[in-house]
Amino acid sequence: MKVLMVLTSHDKLGDTGEKTGFWLEEFAAPYYVLHDAGATITLASPDGGQPPLDPKSDDESAQTDATRRFKSDKQAQEKLANTYKLKDVRASDFDAIFYPGGHGPLWDLATHPYSIELIQGFIGQMKPVAAVCHAPAVLLNVQINGEHLLKGKTVTGFSNSEEDAVGLTDIVPYLLEDELKARGATYQKTDDWGSLSIVDGLVITGQNPGSSEAVAKDLLAKLR
Repeated sequence: MKVLMVLTSHDKLGDTGEKTGFWLEEFAAPYYVLHDAGATITLASPDGGQPPLDPKSDDESAQTDATRRFKSDKQAQEKLANTYKLKDVRASDFDAIFYPGGHGPLWDLATHPYSIELIQGFIGQMKPVAAVCHAPAVLLNVQINGEHLLKGKTVTGFSNSEEDAVGLTDIVPYLLEDELKARGATYQKTDDWGSLSIVDGLVITGQNPGSSEAVAKDLLAKLR
């Protein structure tokens, strides 16, 4: 099993002067689910190198067993510090693709041409595409045969109520729940911060950080 994980390179939280990036749990939890199942994991980002970490995801209150494991895993840290550039990876070299969230993807990966091309490649080769929390934004501009990939798909992602709860409704460039619906998707959610992973064909989506492990397990089931 060869899995490509794609992280954001965007670190600015709108015009707030605060930093954003990827959310640590959404990287660490899937990374270890896949790693422990024997998958070979390759990391990539638009700019390559070290992706920006959302500092809030590094708070003590946001730590999990997976994030603590990552903190003592020098090999994984080294890998994360040296991600490949998106332009240098190909769908044909992997069996699946996974996008961790954090607010960063709303700005860069949602419209990044190489990311869109990659997802089209994975879908075209009948390989699964997984994304959690804000990362389902990467699906917004993907078209297959002239139609939005999301049209008719049942998906989830960070909800409007969760965005409101973190106080960023007026900061983010758009509300993910609204945009998923606007592309013709059937959007589902559970309670705020509850775990939800939805599988619809080759597309696997998770609602929030706590859904990361479930999404990775669903991806693993697809691969097996």
